[in-house]
Amino acid sequence: TREREREREKSLFTSLMALRARRKLAVKFHPDKNPDNPEAVDTFKEINNAHAILNDPTKRNIYDKYGSLGLYVAEQFGEENVNTYFSLSSWWAKALFVLCGLATGCYFCCCLCCCGRCKPRPREGPSIHPSIFRTASPFVLQPTATETTQLTSDGHYSYHTDIGFN
Repeated sequence: TREREREREKSLFTSLMALRARRKLAVKFHPDKNPDNPEAVDTFKEINNAHAILNDPTKRNIYDKYGSLGLYVAEQFGEENVNTYFSLSSWWAKALFVLCGLATGCYFCCCLCCCGRCKPRPREGPSIHPSIFRTASPFVLQPTATETTQLTSDGHYSYHTDIGFN
């Protein structure tokens, strides 16, 4: 318990020192204090980004394990998927993927039908060539004048469903 208190005090002290150092640097490189220096703006952004990473325990853990690449992956895929991404991009995961593919035969054309051995057979029967659809004039069908609608009917429309037209 005594060791934990010392570690907690040490952690608190280092975080306070980091906070003071960040504040000093933020004041020194603030864009309002350095309006003519474009490098100060970039430095100020870097200071704020570092502060955001150090204050968030998840981002800090990702940065400690994987560095800035880990933070980039966290932005792209989400913080919860960083460990999965790095474990799947390791050499042993790639080797396992290749071995499973070789063992199951999925790399030997059975799935993609690229060699034609497992390709499904075409249906037999008359084939229709596209040239039969080419004609001299297009087909045009117009509605006839013998159709009757509610607009041209003689009766009055009623909203009662059991009565219909009156």
